[in-house]
Amino acid sequence: MVNFAHFADVHLGGWRQGPMQDLNFMAFQKVVKTCIERKVDFVLIAGDLFDSAYPPIEILKETFAEFKKLKDAKIPVFIIAGSHDYSISGKTFLDVLEKAGFCKNVFDAENRGDEIRLSPVVHNGVAIYGYPGKKSGLEVPDIKKIKLEDAPGMFKILMLHTTLDKVRGVLPIECVEMDSLPEANYYALGHIHVDFKYKNLIYPGPVFPNNFTELETVENGSFYIIDTELLDPFEKIEIKLKEIEIVDLEIKKSSENYEKIINELQKRNLLDKIVLLRISGELENQKISDLKLEKIENYCFENGAYFFLKNTHDLKTSDIDFNMEVKNKDNLEEEAIKIYSKENPSEFNNLIPQLMNVLSIEKQEGETIDSFNTRLLEDSKKVLNIL
Repeated sequence: MVNFAHFADVHLGGWRQGPMQDLNFMAFQKVVKTCIERKVDFVLIAGDLFDSAYPPIEILKETFAEFKKLKDAKIPVFIIAGSHDYSISGKTFLDVLEKAGFCKNVFDAENRGDEIRLSPVVHNGVAIYGYPGKKSGLEVPDIKKIKLEDAPGMFKILMLHTTLDKVRGVLPIECVEMDSLPEANYYALGHIHVDFKYKNLIYPGPVFPNNFTELETVENGSFYIIDTELLDPFEKIEIKLKEIEIVDLEIKKSSENYEKIINELQKRNLLDKIVLLRISGELENQKISDLKLEKIENYCFENGAYFFLKNTHDLKTSDIDFNMEVKNKDNLEEEAIKIYSKENPSEFNNLIPQLMNVLSIEKQEGETIDSFNTRLLEDSKKVLNIL
């Protein structure tokens, strides 16, 4: 019988805004505290503990302090690298954590050409195997060749940071067929930021949402505690830190859009919430700055919001006049367009804001570079009316 915690996709250092970075770390702290309080036998981290292979020193210092709490509680931690904290050189700060005695990287593989043989790390009758994630899904062909060294009579756990077919959905990304995986008693997965459970295979979701869209759809972080003594051994634990207030508005061709947004916000209780403002529609003879987003942000904070995030990716502009004076740093992009347009008069200049919106879209987790580039190209063609 085993009792262990499984989480992934912490992405420490991923948020650039201080308050959101604080929440991200608080979520990680809550996971550690829960693992200690529940006295789990061990912890599994299925990749992307950090958002990069070389996180900032302050992130490292705080992370080491949390790992020390687990070590002091005599709870071993087993880990694999994810696509973010993986390095082609093979050297990452996961190695520093391991050398400090805070965790054990379970990746131990022998490449035999037509197959990759994984050897386990054995802990109290449990055999733990692992294979890391890599950039752009490069681990997928290798995982398809994985075989496990035998561990007779042991509870087998396979840790992977990759995309499986049953969780891929409609994303145009390469994936591993679930039925092709070697047999194990539990599959500890990471990489796709969703809570997904199929039989003994689990993606626990991110410990904290990693971007605007995830805050909209996932809202809270989560992880799992598995206790094989129970009839239902899989316990999902949500990490609730702040409530999300989603304001989704379609803008009309009107000069009263700012008032419309403020009126909608006045109907909401913003106290200590993360406010997500998504704006779509089309502006006519206006710039995005005419929406006075800085004043809207100030309104949210004046009414007690914890943080404010905006998304104008689906907002189109047309017939834009660039003659307005720019007076604050948030309009640097518009200032650059204004100067360029003045020096290089062209009808094309009116398309620049729309192109900038298209080029600001985020690469989806697990999406290949080629697929992402194709999506950018197709959206750009639509703006330019190129068939």
